[in-house]
Amino acid sequence: MKSYLDLVSHVLEHGEEKTDRTGTGTLSYFGAQLRFDLQEGFPLLTTKKVIFDSVVWELLWFLKGETNINNGLVPNTKIWNAWADENGELGPVYGYQWRKWDTYKQNAAGQYEKHHIDQIKQVINQIKTNPQSRRHIVNAWNVADIDKMALPPCHMFFQFNVAGDYLDCQLYQRSADIALGVPFNIASYALLLMMVAQECNLKPRHFVHTFGDAHIYTNHIEGIKQQLQRIPQTLPTVTLANKPTLDIEFNDITLHNYKPQAFIKFPIAV
Repeated sequence: MKSYLDLVSHVLEHGEEKTDRTGTGTLSYFGAQLRFDLQEGFPLLTTKKVIFDSVVWELLWFLKGETNINNGLVPNTKIWNAWADENGELGPVYGYQWRKWDTYKQNAAGQYEKHHIDQIKQVINQIKTNPQSRRHIVNAWNVADIDKMALPPCHMFFQFNVAGDYLDCQLYQRSADIALGVPFNIASYALLLMMVAQECNLKPRHFVHTFGDAHIYTNHIEGIKQQLQRIPQTLPTVTLANKPTLDIEFNDITLHNYKPQAFIKFPIAV
């Protein structure tokens, strides 16, 4: 995870002071990129504890197409509570766009009826049937739905690539909270890459993380400097039950030999 720490150092040194939606203020750097080779271990940060259970619960929630925190997140994790309404609803956020992207088709009577596109099923089928395609893409940035969402997608667009026996994944993240969110995002998409690769009889290889606005909130600076003083430990590994991606459940995912250093609490900017 040295590349992550290098990004932290770079933003601290070269980031520009910016105001932001939350009113907190940031050091911001535009256009960075990280690359992780899953053949070297699972990229879960060791210089502070990342709550892997929360990573798993959130990813499975996305993959079920859920948009309400009461349907699979609560009481397992509280990471979306700050944005949910009184009924636990977030609007058509990630899971809805991944599994139920709205489209309209004309019926025999000439009327348009609402249908859904399941991007996850679609991309897995494409990888299996046309592996060399450059169109293995899932998009969460649905312009028509942005105003209906409690929070527009930060990690908004990802693409798979097949190279021989290997599967890669690249994520574009428009807005990235380096201290709190990015370690979580890295682990989530690395796990998704493993799940899809297994179903497609491929080996998970590179996770490439491309950033728009990568930022450190001003109230995270002291904690992130503390983290930079720590020495990264050996990466853990993850094993999965041999199931299709959309059938995998929480107990089918096992983290091995994770030995992080002490947890650092970073406040959430809402």
